[in-house]
Amino acid sequence: MRPGGHRSSSAVRAPAPVGGSAGEAAAQFFHVSKSYVAGTYALRDVSLEFGRGEFAFLTGPSGAGKTTLMRLTFAAERPSEGQIVVLGRNASRLSPRSVPALRRRIGVVFQDFKLLARRTVEENVGLALDVVGTPRRVARQRVFEVLKQVGLQHRRYQNPLSLSGGEQQRVAIARALINEPDILLADEPTGNLDPDLTIEIMDLIAATATRGTTVLVATHDQSILDRFRKRTIRLEGGRVVEDRAATGAGS
Repeated sequence: MRPGGHRSSSAVRAPAPVGGSAGEAAAQFFHVSKSYVAGTYALRDVSLEFGRGEFAFLTGPSGAGKTTLMRLTFAAERPSEGQIVVLGRNASRLSPRSVPALRRRIGVVFQDFKLLARRTVEENVGLALDVVGTPRRVARQRVFEVLKQVGLQHRRYQNPLSLSGGEQQRVAIARALINEPDILLADEPTGNLDPDLTIEIMDLIAATATRGTTVLVATHDQSILDRFRKRTIRLEGGRVVEDRAATGAGS
């Protein structure tokens, strides 16, 4: 039985004790709570495990804890209680100097794109490569390849604000994939898009998992959950109330 008391239709691995082998886990949460105000919890006693190459949805009403869980995963927050192991590192105990190295292995896609208006599409996507000192010729080739994956190589010299909403989100996905991350986090990535663009963007994100990347998508869109039928974790009031196994093809 998965945390939250809801039995899945497939076998579930409980998180191993901290200090033991992480096995194939990309991220593990051990009795994690997060409080911003004394007595009030954004997350409460959450224990979860996400495997390498797994695709999972986080769902629930606004304020349920979806974004907090994601921020804890890429070490933008520290838990108030419990421990988090991400890619073999105890994210709860990382020193500030160690956080950037972990984040380089995690791609993040936001609902509002967070693109830099004064840089071209190519520059936005390649920013992470610039930070780590990738030679310019190598970086430009890598950016071209990733933009080609999302069908925007012909837009690489344009300002991102000149693109449609769907194109801007594809740029944001390319930016998240530029370092070939082990984990991709997408926080309401289709919240500002129409239904047709929603499916297009979700198909791009789903394809990432087939290449071995662990993908976590936060959404409250039931039509997406119904279409993709991947593992779905429902949060309410900061607690896991349901953890339903994938039922779709290739699950």
